[in-house]
Amino acid sequence: MRVAIDGTPLLGARTGVATMVESLVAGFAGRDDTDVVAYAVSGRMALNGAVPNGVRTARSRLPAKVAWWFWERVDRPRIEHWTGAVDVVHGTNYVGPPSASPVVVTVHDLTFLRFPEMCTADTLRFPRLIRRAIRRGAHIHVPSDFVRGEVIEEFGVEPSRVVRIHHGLTTSTAGDPQRGRDRAGAAEYVLAVGTVEPRKNLPTLVRAFDAIARDRAGLVLVIAGPSGWGADALTAAIHAARAADRIHRIGYVSPSERADLLAGARVFAYPSLYEGFGFPPLEAMAAGVPVVAGAAGALPEVLGDAALLVEPHDVDALAGTLAQLLDDPALREQLVTRGRSRAAAYRWDIAVDGMLTLYRSLR
Repeated sequence: MRVAIDGTPLLGARTGVATMVESLVAGFAGRDDTDVVAYAVSGRMALNGAVPNGVRTARSRLPAKVAWWFWERVDRPRIEHWTGAVDVVHGTNYVGPPSASPVVVTVHDLTFLRFPEMCTADTLRFPRLIRRAIRRGAHIHVPSDFVRGEVIEEFGVEPSRVVRIHHGLTTSTAGDPQRGRDRAGAAEYVLAVGTVEPRKNLPTLVRAFDAIARDRAGLVLVIAGPSGWGADALTAAIHAARAADRIHRIGYVSPSERADLLAGARVFAYPSLYEGFGFPPLEAMAAGVPVVAGAAGALPEVLGDAALLVEPHDVDALAGTLAQLLDDPALREQLVTRGRSRAAAYRWDIAVDGMLTLYRSLR
């Protein structure tokens, strides 16, 4: 089976979408029954070096914004103009191009409809692109039952055309706890990882940490991840905190630094307002770190009873749960055991098999 897959997310910073694309392409490349071509809708940037050896690459000559303008309005140009003939096309990041073959579009979440004020102008174009792809007959892949329900409700698409296939979890080398503590600048710390943006609700985490910091003199909050947009609210919350000197923003960290920070953390905090899946808390679980997360979006579905879930806007509830996890060794151990088991259930080989089953059903 010849599969064309959108590899454009591999060109930027490694987000959860890039992890998904990388894992699917690697899984397809390792199979004898699949011939995969990864395409980039970028105009200038090519995928050479971003995909495994043996994977063909293709690049549109149109910048993404130009291609999207056409695809919102007409069914040209077809993606085969760059990839050649294929049996199925997978748009991995909301955009399903016109094609003579069946098309699958991955919809990761509906942030652009639920929280449009948190989105960029480009992101706000996704609903039009999704609707156009659905009218052309595309099937929708979603990473959770939560998102599946949202897509069916918001886009009016037949349930049979919306397929849930959970993401897998990329296993990484175990980190070094002491290196993590050295990087954090503290022997005991609460860790948050991810791009700084409004949806991650980090100002609320700062206020919750500040509420418990006075009684825990050595405790530090570490926020690791690059600034996306809307970081001013986080900066203001830190400046207003009484324990501001114990809140460490350390910016982007490499995969090895991330593993070290997870290995040394006492608690992982993820009070997100909305998620379609939730890679970071699963990574923390796999590393043996107890998790407190927002009871929002797909997080209850994905994390189950392996995390403590709180209403993400409730500062007092978040502060109390953090304190509980820091002070109760038995609870911590219980969550670590559950977390490792939960994280182990999300595997990329299962996701790859599920995706190929979906592709074959469309031929």
